[in-house]
Amino acid sequence: MRAPVARVLAGILGFQILLGALLVVGDLQTGLRMPSFDPGAPRLTEPVRPGDQRRRYSPDYQRPALDPVRDPGELPDRLALTQIDGDTWRLEGAIASGDAARMIKQLNATVPAPETVILQSPGGSVRDALALGRHLRSAGIGTAMLRGEVCYSACPYLFAGGTARRIEDGASIGVHQHYFGESTILPAFVAVESIQRGQGDVMVYLDEMGIDPMVMQHALTTPSDEIYVLLPEELDRYGFATGPGAGT
Repeated sequence: MRAPVARVLAGILGFQILLGALLVVGDLQTGLRMPSFDPGAPRLTEPVRPGDQRRRYSPDYQRPALDPVRDPGELPDRLALTQIDGDTWRLEGAIASGDAARMIKQLNATVPAPETVILQSPGGSVRDALALGRHLRSAGIGTAMLRGEVCYSACPYLFAGGTARRIEDGASIGVHQHYFGESTILPAFVAVESIQRGQGDVMVYLDEMGIDPMVMQHALTTPSDEIYVLLPEELDRYGFATGPGAGT
């Protein structure tokens, strides 16, 4: 009986390897494919209107000159925390894996304790954004965005963690499809299950933070090489802006 069992196990293993290979090939083809947006599609610097809110986007995005209050040049590859004035701090840069633990340690060590962090980020690690957002909420720290600055991809989830959330007119917040760091060397059903679990975690988190999870309809239908820029009325409707003058 051992030989048939061994053949069955070998067959299962071979099937899993084949699925993994197919996923890798699919990823390579995805990486080599032409962008999903029209080459003539509007750039991020062009204004958005209802029904015309998708713009070109790249993971190595650097901040465009929208209507800058301050030009930081290229954004850091990892989140950086700098003091602005008193208990107001600036948190900007890409959200790299491990940034949540690193930033939580820095935030806990700041004197005076932060009351508000001003965000600007092209996005990055979703899991780190959620973990850091939960820390902001538990620590009673608010979030803010300034005119002409951006918060894209995973950054809106971090922004959602603020106890109070202020968005100046001319700030840009956008969402799209994202990944959760899964390896593609997995059976397809495991990879899909992991991604679905990640999306579920995001929706639960948004609900905890007082954000309408329906904002995910825009994220899930916007390819990763595009960004869906939320209009001011959408930011209000989904609950991103809070408190007096939050959207001004």
